[in-house]
Amino acid sequence: MKARRSTTGLPRAGGNATPGRRNPLGASTGRRSRVRDRPSATGRAGGWSGRPARDRARIDEVQQGVRYRRVFVTLVGMIVALSAVVVLVGTVGLFRETRSRPLTAEEQNRYKQEEIARRWQAWPSTGIFPEELKYLGLDRAQQYARRVGIAPEARCRDAVDPAVGAVLTEHGCVSMLRATYVDQTSTFVFTVGVAVLEDEEARASAGGDLAQDDRVGVLPVAFPGTVTERFGVQQRQRTGWVGAGPYLVFTTGGYADGRTRAAIGPEESLHSELWPAARSIGNQVAYFLADPPKVPPCTQGNVC
Repeated sequence: MKARRSTTGLPRAGGNATPGRRNPLGASTGRRSRVRDRPSATGRAGGWSGRPARDRARIDEVQQGVRYRRVFVTLVGMIVALSAVVVLVGTVGLFRETRSRPLTAEEQNRYKQEEIARRWQAWPSTGIFPEELKYLGLDRAQQYARRVGIAPEARCRDAVDPAVGAVLTEHGCVSMLRATYVDQTSTFVFTVGVAVLEDEEARASAGGDLAQDDRVGVLPVAFPGTVTERFGVQQRQRTGWVGAGPYLVFTTGGYADGRTRAAIGPEESLHSELWPAARSIGNQVAYFLADPPKVPPCTQGNVC
């Protein structure tokens, strides 16, 4: 007889179980279980329990790096922005300083002073001492004095009398330039000396300390082989000076024939045209040196 199946679908007790089927009570009857065993909580550090801690540490490191990077980027941005502001402000200031604008009255005056003060070096010696200079002769007739020669540049104390040299040295005299002229008839000889002071204030102070003595002043310069070769210290009839900018322009005159001051009587000395001619020549040299230059209206020329 065939065995009857239970209405519940289970084999009868004591019967043989069908091969390959799982026992309803959980016992394996031959087929491998599909349920995996969970790893032990007491596994080694590399197991399940160590992995979350390691992951958290890595995440913390990444987050900390992100924070540092944000701080670094913020600082760099602030530095770049500050640098850009500084450059912009500097550029604006430089533009304002360098752009052409009208000169102020103070700047115009300083321009004139600086231009006049450097003429003794900027100009050639023939510009300081022109080849011809005008003067008024007898009956106020216009005549011309002719330049005979220009002396080498000298120290101030070596080109004037000792008393004058002491004053110039005390006030910082820089140099002395000299040239010698003769009148239109070659009767009179004149030596013009330009004492260079540091500035106009020093020149005014030196002029105030000079003694009013027409016997001392610039030393004559004679040029051998010319009509001036007999013009020396004893032949000076009179001396004087005039201020112009930072310069003291000295003048002395005498006779080309070698007559000394002692040989000329007071009456002849007072009515001679020698000294008016000498003073006129010295004044012209001073005028050229201190003639105010043309000042440009703007800092960069004629266009503002």
